[in-house]
Amino acid sequence: MITLEQKRTKKTQLSTVIDVLSIKNLYKSFGENKVLVDFNFTLHKGENVVVLGKSGSGKSVLIKCIIGLLNPDEGEITVLNEHVLELNTTEMDKIRAKIGFLFQSNALYDSMTVRENLEFPLRRHWIKVTQEEVNELVKQALDDVGLGYTVDMMPIELSGGMRKRVALARTMILKPEIILYDEPTTGLDPITGKEIINLMIKIKKKYNTSSLIISHDMNCVKMAADRIVILLEGKCYAEGNYETLKNNKDPKVMQFFE
Repeated sequence: MITLEQKRTKKTQLSTVIDVLSIKNLYKSFGENKVLVDFNFTLHKGENVVVLGKSGSGKSVLIKCIIGLLNPDEGEITVLNEHVLELNTTEMDKIRAKIGFLFQSNALYDSMTVRENLEFPLRRHWIKVTQEEVNELVKQALDDVGLGYTVDMMPIELSGGMRKRVALARTMILKPEIILYDEPTTGLDPITGKEIINLMIKIKKKYNTSSLIISHDMNCVKMAADRIVILLEGKCYAEGNYETLKNNKDPKVMQFFE
């Protein structure tokens, strides 16, 4: 039996849900290839959502539309209450500063030290920080991923897992409200992959970030996802938590959990 106090608590929790990303009726085609077809999705504050889909299903296209690298054919994208498709270049750059992007390839600059890689996002002309503040941000970001001692090392001196951690530190340097993870555990051994997943969970808890995660790693899906969205036939075909979808009897859903 649910008590009155439990009902009040649940009502309060529901009333404080904040949408940080909303996608409505999104369409994107390349010639005759219809990639996104009436795709709808909402990401809540403090939530980790994993997008599952086959290769070529449109996951990367979706991310590129969110950050303004591709223009959809139709639809609406709202990020932190801003209508992305209506923003000019300067306004879009400011929104991107609130969105962290962890690249599958890490995208570290080989000619720069770890410190210089982390400082790079802070050098935008409209971000006003002193050198002392830069030093503190770099230190905190590296401490968050357990790699403070690598600050003056070059990427080539780091292992694959360490490079992923540094890339994650750079993603966090501007304290983004939203993080987009593109296959965060690809190319890592299972133990290192699990360490990265635990870091993602730790960062979410510490900073209350909201994350959209693209992953084929079912261990990552199971550990990190508060909610899972299956991108199939260009649409949000199914969504729910891991156990709900794992027990779904739809063959199109079951194929992801076999």
